[in-house]
Formats: sequence, structure tokens, C-alpha cells
Amino acid sequence: MNFKTIEYSVNNSVAVLTLNRPDSLNSFTIEMHLEVKQALKAVREDGDIRCLLLTGAGRGFCAGQDLNDRSVSAGQAAPDLGESVENYYNPLIRTITSLEKPVICAVNGVAAGAGASIALACDIVLAARSASFIQSFSRIGLVPDSGGTWNLPRALSLPRAKALALLGEKLSAEQAEKWGMIWQCIDNEKLMPQAITIAEHLATQPTKGLSRIKKLLNDSLSNSLHLQLELEKDAMRELGKSDDYKEGVAAFMAKRVPTFRGR
Repeated sequence: MNFKTIEYSVNNSVAVLTLNRPDSLNSFTIEMHLEVKQALKAVREDGDIRCLLLTGAGRGFCAGQDLNDRSVSAGQAAPDLGESVENYYNPLIRTITSLEKPVICAVNGVAAGAGASIALACDIVLAARSASFIQSFSRIGLVPDSGGTWNLPRALSLPRAKALALLGEKLSAEQAEKWGMIWQCIDNEKLMPQAITIAEHLATQPTKGLSRIKKLLNDSLSNSLHLQLELEKDAMRELGKSDDYKEGVAAFMAKRVPTFRGR
């Protein structure tokens, strides 16, 4: 696949999707949305891909929406931002969160606006020590989108989420780790090697089981305990019939390293 705004490669069952508009801090245009959508479709449909790693090129991860792509001349009607969210950002977040494979995000620089929301939608977030997160929506009279108002309070607590969203202040990667918003803050030069190591490890694990863990945890905060217990039971029943479960038990009994196939 040939792309203009992203880079896409697959190695060792890991797909690496790099947002590649560094001159604009990898801000989204319609063209980028369409290319990311195409790449994510390939990830979803390729059974040999068992983990996705999302990152950015240059000094930023993603500055959210490219406002030049929505610029309005004098006398023109204002753009329908709800349509943009409905057609592009919401499908992107739904795809990431529903993907039946782990999604790692390596935040290599600033993640602002929808860029911060996209990072928080991923399953494991690593950030370079020089990276930062900015809920910049309030600065232009908007609200956090791309699941920002859902993920932020769940990651941080409601008081911290409100302060970040209302004030639009920069949150360093180190503070984000201390507050539990991300998994790890890593020295810049170690970010991608560490992200690749984690992604390649997950790509060798029981993919179906990982996907059910992901779904159960994503759904848990809006489920009752009774419903969650039922969903856990259903998942255990399903996974107990999987090839990877049989391999895991066989390897444990034989005291050897399991070879999972993602089935």
C-alpha cells in the first residue's frame, strides 16, 4: 500500500502505523483519515497481524485536527464540526477500541486535542519523556471529542479531567505516568525500541484471549457487577475451546514455552 500521510509496515506480526505529516505535527486532514482507515482495515482483516503499534513522525505525535483543512473564508457558512466527528473521528475511535488485537501507542511528542484522545483510546500508552498531552479544545471554544470526555475521567478521576479540559494546560508525560493516565514514560531514545519489544511480545501471546480481556475491561465501567460476571463466564466458556488455551495448558504441564497461534 502506498500512502502520502502515513507510513505502514508489518514485521514479526506487528503492524506499525506512523502518522506522517511532521511539518504540521501530524494533524489530521481528510486524506489522513482515509489512509488511516485503509491501514486499520488491513490490520483488522489480516490474521497474521496480532498487534498494532501507533506512533507519529517527527517531534509530535498528533496535534489533532488540521484547522487549515477546515478553514472558512469570509462570507462562507461555518463548517459542520459534528459531521466531521461523525464521519471521521468517531469511526476511528470505534475501530481502535473494538479491534480484536492489542493496540500500543508510542507518543513521541505532543499529543493535543484529538491527538490526545486517540492516544487514550489505545490499550497501552507509552510516552517519550519530552512528550506532553494537551486538552486544547477549550482554547477554541470546543469540547474534547474522539472519546476524550469518556476516557479522560476514567483514566484520571473527574476533578483532574475537568481541570485539564477546562484550563487546557499541558500535562507532561512524567506527570501523566504519575497520575496513571499512561502506562510508562520512557527516555526519548528508548521509546520505539521499548514499544516494539512490547508489541512483539503481545504478538506471540493468545490473541483471542487478549481481545476478550480488552473488551471486558473497556465495557466494565458501564456494566453492573452481575452483568460483568456473566460476560466473564461467557468469555471463559468461549476461550476454553480455543487452540491457544489447549496449547497454554499443554505447555504448562510439559514445562515448556507455549507457541500460541492466535486461535
